[in-house]
Amino acid sequence: MATEPMPTSMTTRPSIPSIWDVAAFAIVVALFAMIATAAQQMMRPLAVLDIVPVSLDPWNLPEYALRTTVRMFAALAVSLVFTFVYATVAAKSRRAEQILIPILDVLQSVPILGFISLTIVVFLSLAPGRVLGAEFAAIFAIFTSQAWNMTFSLYQSLRTLPEDLDEAARSFRFSSWMRFWRVEVPFAMPGLIWNMMMSMSGGWFFVVAAEAITVGSTTITLPGIGSYIALAIEQRNLAAVGWAILTMAVVIALYDQCLFRPLVAWADRFRFEQTPGDEAPESWFLTMLRRSGFVRAATAPLRRAMRWTFRRPAQGENSQNPAARWLRSPWTDRAWAAVVGVLAVYAAVRLVRFIGQSLVIDDVVTAFGLGFLTLIRVSVLIALASVLWVPIGVIVGLRPRLAQRIQPIAQFLAAFPANLLFPVAVFAIVHFGLNPDIWLSPLIVLGTQWYILFNVVAGASAFPSDLRDSAINLRVRGWLWWRKVVLPGVFPYYLTGAITASGGSWNASIVAEFVSWGDQRLVARGIGSYIAKATEAGDQPRIVLGIAVMSVLVILFNRALWRPLYRYAERRFRLA
Repeated sequence: MATEPMPTSMTTRPSIPSIWDVAAFAIVVALFAMIATAAQQMMRPLAVLDIVPVSLDPWNLPEYALRTTVRMFAALAVSLVFTFVYATVAAKSRRAEQILIPILDVLQSVPILGFISLTIVVFLSLAPGRVLGAEFAAIFAIFTSQAWNMTFSLYQSLRTLPEDLDEAARSFRFSSWMRFWRVEVPFAMPGLIWNMMMSMSGGWFFVVAAEAITVGSTTITLPGIGSYIALAIEQRNLAAVGWAILTMAVVIALYDQCLFRPLVAWADRFRFEQTPGDEAPESWFLTMLRRSGFVRAATAPLRRAMRWTFRRPAQGENSQNPAARWLRSPWTDRAWAAVVGVLAVYAAVRLVRFIGQSLVIDDVVTAFGLGFLTLIRVSVLIALASVLWVPIGVIVGLRPRLAQRIQPIAQFLAAFPANLLFPVAVFAIVHFGLNPDIWLSPLIVLGTQWYILFNVVAGASAFPSDLRDSAINLRVRGWLWWRKVVLPGVFPYYLTGAITASGGSWNASIVAEFVSWGDQRLVARGIGSYIAKATEAGDQPRIVLGIAVMSVLVILFNRALWRPLYRYAERRFRLA
């Protein structure tokens, strides 16, 4: 029997590479070449770092920029994995939340250099005699500056998932895995992407410390933008600092165009609304990827694998299961609370014994008094930063085209190493005879205020257009529009930004309350300068006491203010 010819639309046409395929292939090859070059450098012996030390020659900056960028993206990948696991467990398990969220509060607030000193030996032992061990330590240090705000962002999104999406997932009997990737992650994606931008920008501040690894009396300096800036500051070479800042601007512009702008445009499809937005973000790079047959063919196995994981049907909850009834029992809650209490008491006893060997109660009172001074500084600065950046973030987020223009500028400002401005502050305070207790305070929030801006922009970008249109039709304007329409919409996002900005400010107080430039030194009274002076003197009991006081105040403040606001946002501003 003769077969009928296939329709023209169904016939197989020869695949001819398009200009999009050529461009995508060239970018992929360049990307793999960069990774291979960086990997080759990582496997070299540690002695190479002494033979070829960091140089201030500007011609070395492209290589340094490549190595720093690879470290930052490796840390970002680890931060994403940590975020998906940690935030999901904290959001979905009430018992786990009782421990994980206070730990997260402490982790984002304690001095970041403490992470490095405790883990350097471990990472160096993973690759003895190789640069790779030092690279692991640097990547971990950068990770500790990137992960916390991303985790809070996903946690906030999972806790404020709209009821309509929740009901749809239950109606279609999604499995937990499918619900997470098809419902929860897409809803969280806009805020998570803006926090990824903030994490990358914030990581630039910490590469200065991350790329100089100290073990005892030995310092291992990894080639990179951070070590270049550190050497330029040490030699007071302003020209080299300028070259480093210019290189940072170029690198930020490149990964903004090739990563974050495409992600923002792609995530626009996940906005929770019933009508399309007036203006959709655009990205030439995303357009190239969508039109490239090479990219579609390369990613097809991943798409098929993901669809295969969605085939498992949802398992209904068996209320008659004895194990399930036991887990939901109030006695289980009491047992869990008892375990947590015992662990907390044990940790407190060990802490008191260590501190009590050389300190007395007056030292503890002094530390708490200084801690309250820093608490006042942080609270006032976060309030002022909120008044400034919330309106600006709303204006930028509601205008996608403006957001595209502001996006790279905001990333650069957030990435600008705030410690480069410390000498200017020292000179101004000394020259005009100003009070360091007051005028050193703004340095605390220089690098952390951007958390508020980025999260408010994310919230405004995800604000449903139908709600905006309803407000216009009802002629809601002025302060009523801000109070009843837009501020409730961005409030959960603002809380994430404010919490991470507050934690980062506590961390920044270590360097902002104890500033020096040459032989000039300024000290503001607070727990940050207390820890900095104890660190300089090598006074371990006072270092531990200062960090413990800071951790206690952070947890109490978050429990007294931020957590109730989180619960209020979940109840009051959750989209139905």
